Amino acid sequence: MTDQNLHAALIGVPGSRRDLNTPVLVVDRPALERNIARMAAFAAGKGLKLRPHAKTHKSVDIARLQLAAGAVGLCCAKIGEAEALAEGGVTSGLLITSPVVSAPAVARLVALNASTTDLMAVVDHPANVAALGVAATAAGKPLKVVIDLDPGIHRTGVASAEAAVALLQAIQAQPALTYAGLQCYCGMQQHIESFADRKAALEDRAAHIRAVIAALAAAGGPPPIVSGSGTGSHRIDAELGIFTELQVGSYVFMDGQYLACDIAGAGAEASPYEPSLFIDARVVSANTLGMATIDAGFKAMSTDAEPPKVLAGAPESSRYFFMGDEHGAVLPPSGEAAPGLGDRVVLGAPHCDPTVNLYDAYHVVEGDTLVALWPVSARGRSR
Repeated sequence: MTDQNLHAALIGVPGSRRDLNTPVLVVDRPALERNIARMAAFAAGKGLKLRPHAKTHKSVDIARLQLAAGAVGLCCAKIGEAEALAEGGVTSGLLITSPVVSAPAVARLVALNASTTDLMAVVDHPANVAALGVAATAAGKPLKVVIDLDPGIHRTGVASAEAAVALLQAIQAQPALTYAGLQCYCGMQQHIESFADRKAALEDRAAHIRAVIAALAAAGGPPPIVSGSGTGSHRIDAELGIFTELQVGSYVFMDGQYLACDIAGAGAEASPYEPSLFIDARVVSANTLGMATIDAGFKAMSTDAEPPKVLAGAPESSRYFFMGDEHGAVLPPSGEAAPGLGDRVVLGAPHCDPTVNLYDAYHVVEGDTLVALWPVSARGRSR
């Protein structure tokens, strides 16, 4: 019997979480739904639209919850993510937030445009605009495009107001392209832990964004939408009067990086969002005094952030250390007993986006009961 079949048999069985084969990605459904509701209420209260980023969860099921709470669509980092959502029935309001450039990808983009409603894709280069224009003309359906603005990290996006205006003119010269607005995602600022420092950094970037918006408006192209922001910045961005919609993503899970940030200016411990994503592991060796080896190593979670916190199954203040591809060590405080062979240990998820991409499914729980299995619909759809 496969893990999926075994775990499906546990759905609805009280206490079934403890019987899952580990390591396993676990979602606390009530916490997830509270996070989704709180962000939706915040955006509505500020008169902003919500277009959450699916690169965080890569899940049709979670996307549906966000849409039901009032989201106008979903953002996708790559066309493969957008295709996966569309295959699952999420076919309206998708925004692809990275340029689609290669010939095969452009062909897939216009095909996706034909089968969805209000699809948008970002652009940051006149040559890409020309290629999309040719493809959209051949496909027979106009494609909406959004100008991507570089916030200063030189990853993607036009770097100046002049370049934005030139790109606007290139778009307007393509009959099969529709200018839909402006995107600017200030990624470097999201994880500044101090609220005051993050606010100052975002206000500095806001001046740049305002100048570009003004230049586009003066050139006859005021952006219909201004899309951006993120989990770390949305409380500040909502007061800047720039964005019309929020691209927040990690708020659904609140990984270790965001839990260390003062999201709302009241201290990190007073975050309006709560952790809902966890990794359940199990002790597979307990032969060294004061240490237990669990079955979750490099292959079980992202390694580009701090090691995960040990949340349950071991004494308070126990620490986790990577011990290789398959294993990690749990070290309790001096004088405390380590968990025993077979014991379940719960870890907080480090950087959630790449952690999620390591798993085929979410194991959805309410308390200690498994209530659903949700596929990670866009796992590996990185192109």
